[in-house]
Order: sequence, then C-alpha cells, then structure tokens
Amino acid sequence: MGTGIKAGAVVSQVWAIYRNQFGVLVGTAIVLFALQFLIALVLSGSLIFVVVVLFWVLNTLYQGAVVELVSDVKDGRRDYTVMQLLRSVEPVLWPLMIVSVLFGIGVAIGFVLIIVPGLFLLTIWSVVAPVTVLERPGVLAAFGRSRELVRGNGWSVFGVIILIYLAVVVISVLAGAIGGGFGAGGRAIVQFAVTVLLAPVPALGASVLYFALRGEPVAPTSAQSPPTAA
Repeated sequence: MGTGIKAGAVVSQVWAIYRNQFGVLVGTAIVLFALQFLIALVLSGSLIFVVVVLFWVLNTLYQGAVVELVSDVKDGRRDYTVMQLLRSVEPVLWPLMIVSVLFGIGVAIGFVLIIVPGLFLLTIWSVVAPVTVLERPGVLAAFGRSRELVRGNGWSVFGVIILIYLAVVVISVLAGAIGGGFGAGGRAIVQFAVTVLLAPVPALGASVLYFALRGEPVAPTSAQSPPTAA
C-alpha cells in the first residue's frame, strides 16, 4: 500500500531531476528523435507501418530509460552511462510496449465514456510504466500493482498529473505561438525542440510518483557524470 504524498513536492522533484540531468535526458532524446527522422527519410511511404513501429520502439525505449535514470539517481548521484540505461530496458521492452498500448486504449475508451472514467484510469494506472520496468511483474499484473500503489492517494496523484500535463500544454501552446512567426521551416525547428525538451517529462513524473508512493523519495540529484565504462 502506498504512503501519503504531496503533489507539489513530487512535481518539484520532477523538475529538479530534469534540471540536474538535463544533458542526459535531452541529449538522448535528440539522438533518438534524429534517428527517427533519418529512418523516416530512408524508408519509403509504402513502409509507413514499419516507420510507425520503429518510432514506437524507440519512444518506449527512451521512456523506459528515463525510469531507469530516476531509479539510478535515487541516492543523489548518477552511476550509469546512457548506454547502460538503455540496455537495462531491453529485458522489459516488449512488456513495456504492450503496457503502453493497453494503457492508451483503456484511457481513450474511458475518455469517450463521458471523460470521468478516463481520468480515473489515468490516475490509477499512473505508475504502470515504472512498475513494469523496475518490478517486472508481467503486463496485466503491472496494472493491478499500479492501482495498489495509488490506493489512498488518488487525489494527490491526480493533482500531480494535472500539474505536469498543464505545464506541458502551456509550454507547447507558447512554443506554437512563437514558431508561427518563423514560417514552415522555423515551425518545424521549434516543434522539434519542444518535442525533445518535453519528451522526458511524463516518464519523470511517473517515476518520481512511483517512488513517492512506495515511501522512497528521490534524493536531490547531482549532475555528476558516471564512470565512462560502457
């Protein structure tokens, strides 16, 4: 069962990790998104399905690596290299991908059903990704485990979700307004920058929330680099 949490404290820790691990989070996102762009250029339109699947794999790998990063910096410092973080996700990559699909379908159906069920599922399944990566209970069990952790903290968890996604929406809207004055090329550059900058945020939020619900708050992090060993 989870422990009492404060939404503001969780969000503050999310931004602290984002700030201190900015180079790792954004640098890795730039590489992976650039790789996606190159794949899209190389593969023809007839292979659009392959492109979509590759994008899905890379995005899931990245989100899993962010979860592993938060777990790594719990003690206040980062010990693993980027490659080590990415490799640590490999054993659970397929379960994590399936979880992402089931999560998306479930929440989407919930929103169609007068919104409230969607918000409910978004809340009780909020830490299903970190559960999948760190506890590895299996796909269906991960959803139950997430519900177990959230129990008793529903409103606080919902508050974290609202605060994080509100910040993401506001930044996206402002960036869109700024990019609108730069023409098609400028808009594309601004959109890429915003996508890269915001990519870590959902996984950071879920991961910090996961540890908070377990009663294991993440220590203030250091930007110190890990050993250079692969």
